Amino acid sequence: MIRLTWVQPEDLVGHELRQAAEDGREVTEIAARWHAAGGHDAPPRAGASPEVPPVRLRRLAEDLLDELAALPSPLPEPSTLAGIVAACPAWPSGPRRSPGAAGAVLGGGPAAGSPDPRVLDRMLGAWLGRAAGCVLGKPVEKIPREGIRAIAEATGNWPIRGWFTAEGLPAEIGARWPWNRRSAVNSLAENIDGVPEDDDLNFALLALALLERHGRAFTTENVAQLWLDELPGGRVFTAERAAYRNLLTGLEPPAAEGGHPAFRDPPAGGDAADRRDGAVPASTATFRNPFREWIGALIRADVYGWVNPGDPATAAEFAWRDARLSHTANGIYGSMFVAAMCAAALVASSVEEVVAAGLAVIPPESRLAVAVRQAAEDARGEADFERVVDRLHERHGALHWVHTINNAALITAALVHGRGDFTASIAGAVAGGWDTDSAGATVGSIAGALRGASAIPPEWSLKNRLSSSVTGFDGIGLDELAGRTLALATEES
Repeated sequence: MIRLTWVQPEDLVGHELRQAAEDGREVTEIAARWHAAGGHDAPPRAGASPEVPPVRLRRLAEDLLDELAALPSPLPEPSTLAGIVAACPAWPSGPRRSPGAAGAVLGGGPAAGSPDPRVLDRMLGAWLGRAAGCVLGKPVEKIPREGIRAIAEATGNWPIRGWFTAEGLPAEIGARWPWNRRSAVNSLAENIDGVPEDDDLNFALLALALLERHGRAFTTENVAQLWLDELPGGRVFTAERAAYRNLLTGLEPPAAEGGHPAFRDPPAGGDAADRRDGAVPASTATFRNPFREWIGALIRADVYGWVNPGDPATAAEFAWRDARLSHTANGIYGSMFVAAMCAAALVASSVEEVVAAGLAVIPPESRLAVAVRQAAEDARGEADFERVVDRLHERHGALHWVHTINNAALITAALVHGRGDFTASIAGAVAGGWDTDSAGATVGSIAGALRGASAIPPEWSLKNRLSSSVTGFDGIGLDELAGRTLALATEES
């Protein structure tokens, strides 16, 4: 039997039980039934357990997943846009976007001819920063924090200030902490040749293609169709793979707001029995998808901010339309948080402004907002970044290494502690040891946008060539990507 990661029911139950513990659902009795039948907890790092389960266990897993889905969370964490906006007292005010607004913010646009070169430099900085942070984190993805430090120290690269290298790495350390096998061939100092393909970059390309094809009025259905057109099922992971599977079985993305009441936020203490009876149909984001609060939506968000410079509210709304295909609650908030920060980073003068913009668009009582505020406070008050990361791991160490909350907290801490220093910021994100390439990419995009490409240290330069399997993008230059993104930012609504 093929052991397919992220979708087999017997592997999903453990993840759903852990998700229930995080969002306040009482599942002790269900967990006991699962374990009594021989079911296992979630694989700690891999996407599938190696054992082939008996048929009875898979059937029980399917039943329990549906039973767990019927239990509403008591936490005040809405997933609809209306509910999120209502929960955000600091939601950015004013018009979300008016014709020419982006051009006015950027100091250029069609009416002014060519854009201000300083603006283009910041947009290029965003793309280059995302690429550099991603490439830095690629070879050490899945290696825990202590292994990353051991590798860096053994090669004279601690604190991290350049690409990882296998040159001079003692054999015993390499054996104990093996590189990510798919990434080491193209993301070490000795073999980097342009920007290698990565899902953290492919999703940015998809967002750019989405906006070029469908404009600013794109829908969640447009996102779904683009996935089916451009992404093989084996190239998406966790929540994206679950949503992809759900699309192929005929499930729909969440309905537009104002549509079927099943897709609205249920009241606290909603009737779970009605859910079990099928009164609330599942969507691509919710059906047997215990990864709906993991990092996948967060890594898809940057372009939605870049095309809305100075307009975090619209950036967050764009990110919400995308994220809801595969995520709920804090998974959606992570995407909105990053999109708003990316929108602010192109026009802001400090990291603190950027983080404030991100916090303004997520419910302040949500688990994500609490984690971000704590991380920012720690980073402001502690000179030793390793101690900051110690606190993050103490608070969030029980979460999966690709969860949204722990990684968003690390992203925030790296930005605030780095205070705009590009190298310190991306190095901190990667040294934290969770989703190294994703956190590095997001921090890089924000730090790069704040400073501009011309201020990124030359040691992080990459050949102006990005590899991708997304149609029309293989071999594209970062300068062309920056120009096309800026064109979308300056076009009139």
